[in-house]
Amino acid sequence: MPNIDYNEVVSLQEFYQIAKKKTPVETWDYIIGAADTETTYKKNRYSLDTYAFKPRVLRDVANINTTINLFNYNFSLPVFYAPIGSMQDFVKDGALNSTLSAYDKKIFHMLSSTWSGGVDIIGKSVDYPKIYQLYIRGDQTWVDQQISKAIENGFVALCLTVDLDAYGRRERDLLKRYKTTSRKTATGPEYQMKFSWKDVKRIKNKFNIPIILKGIATLEDAKISVEEGIDVIYISNHGGRQLDYGIGGADLIQPISEAVSKRAKIFFDGGVCRGSDIVKALALGADFVGIGRLQCYAAASGGRQALNKMLKILESEIQICMRLLGVTNLDDLNNNYVVKDCSISTPSLTSSFPLIDEGY
Repeated sequence: MPNIDYNEVVSLQEFYQIAKKKTPVETWDYIIGAADTETTYKKNRYSLDTYAFKPRVLRDVANINTTINLFNYNFSLPVFYAPIGSMQDFVKDGALNSTLSAYDKKIFHMLSSTWSGGVDIIGKSVDYPKIYQLYIRGDQTWVDQQISKAIENGFVALCLTVDLDAYGRRERDLLKRYKTTSRKTATGPEYQMKFSWKDVKRIKNKFNIPIILKGIATLEDAKISVEEGIDVIYISNHGGRQLDYGIGGADLIQPISEAVSKRAKIFFDGGVCRGSDIVKALALGADFVGIGRLQCYAAASGGRQALNKMLKILESEIQICMRLLGVTNLDDLNNNYVVKDCSISTPSLTSSFPLIDEGY
């Protein structure tokens, strides 16, 4: 591709291309890598690709409304920045870029507790709703201190990561002997190993804050979540970075959504790189869709402003997709607009952007 500035980007694939050029190879492999054979990541992409749209025509679609409410806050899109632990490794000021971009574009950012800057900087940056995602790295006293600090800094919800009982073998990193800054400083993995439903219940009873469980990947755990009064079930397999040979995330949305039956909100991430991916997830039953690697590509391309440009393109893709489906409001999206089909492409890191292979 020719040299191009993020201000001139017209397609989401260009963020991938710019970021790859600008990012050291070891850090790039961290961004794109997954566990072991990387099968779970490929299944995430494959599961999205195997849903086809069923458009309706001759409807008035002049005005598209993508606004949505969560925890009594209004957002412009059903999209959020998923937590990324080591953003400081590939963009100056790290996760602060995502917080500021979320503020600019009126979506929300879920901050990873492994970000080096801490909750204070993010909390004081803008007066706007933010969510705190916590890895369990200490005993009950330590956990309570982290949650209290997040609440004091204005975070409106708490996300507990529940799929990190062991750190997945990410062989791109291992073969290069590479560790992110957050991995180099990580302590207390045994506390995450011991974390259980009774700990979740204790936190919910002690703190008056909505609870999100990130890493739900089965119908059984989704049902327990509802029984325990969890506010948000976050369907995720850590972008394929944890357990290899997992189920493609998109295939879990509809069964979990139907089982939950509106008793909790549904968040989803996993392989999302296009506006059409987001519309599929919403039609299958997700309420919000997290952006992970695509967020990394944009941030590495140009920080806050590149993230804003990425969201502008993503919003356009969502609106075009909704218009062509014959839908004007998010509430009208349902599984009548999608059907399980076959994929015509082999899932890979760039299968969302097939023109890259043609030299564009």
